[in-house]
Amino acid sequence: MKVVILAGGFGTRISEESHLRPKPMIEIGGMPILWHVMKLYSHYGFNDFIICCGYKQHMIKEYFADYYLYHSDVTFDFTREGEMTVHNNIAEPWRVTLVDTGLETMTGGRVKRVRKYIGDETFMLTYGDGVSDVDLPKLLAFHRTHGKKATITAVSVGQRFGVLDAAPDGQILSFREKQDTDGQLINGGFMVLEPEVFDYIEGDATPFEKAPMQALAQDGELMAYTHDGFWQCMDTQRDRQLLETLWSTGNAPWKVW
Repeated sequence: MKVVILAGGFGTRISEESHLRPKPMIEIGGMPILWHVMKLYSHYGFNDFIICCGYKQHMIKEYFADYYLYHSDVTFDFTREGEMTVHNNIAEPWRVTLVDTGLETMTGGRVKRVRKYIGDETFMLTYGDGVSDVDLPKLLAFHRTHGKKATITAVSVGQRFGVLDAAPDGQILSFREKQDTDGQLINGGFMVLEPEVFDYIEGDATPFEKAPMQALAQDGELMAYTHDGFWQCMDTQRDRQLLETLWSTGNAPWKVW
């Protein structure tokens, strides 16, 4: 089964890093967050990736072009016209298709542009800037049981601030610290889609999260797989620092491999 990863946006909310490289290439523990996402899928046997590129796409293409070289010990013998010998190849079992889906294209448009690489089959879709410990085989099994066109992984985003209850005159009746259960369920990515979803996407200017999802919901074709475990996107520098701390201390919940 193919895994489509959205990696073409500008990443403006983390511009401290993204002005130098695309957001999916920002590193956590010395490796791009895109690599972390792919390692999760690969752990469960999903190794056929289609990456939707856009902003600074050359950096993503160069990374994968040199991946084999970066992760192996190599001898360059200049006495033999630069002969190269690879000693301990540490290769991933990946097939990676990198697609230029346009600089200004919205998420839905990017998905539609890679249709020819997917074919008429069920596929997975996620964002190149969010990690989780979601059980992907269970997600897929859930999708297959309900028979609908689309499944998204629903995650709870905890409230960032303290919660208060105030009377009409402004008197605070109660106050407590934030809890994760205060948050709302949101789309955390890690989606499973049937090829019919392409018909819900009009073109390049279509954000997948708006008209297509709204129409799928109205048609009764959108289901939520609720994930109660770890999930974290990397929208801001604060998010990146959190992920870096979890990784460096050996407490990264998404590292299931």
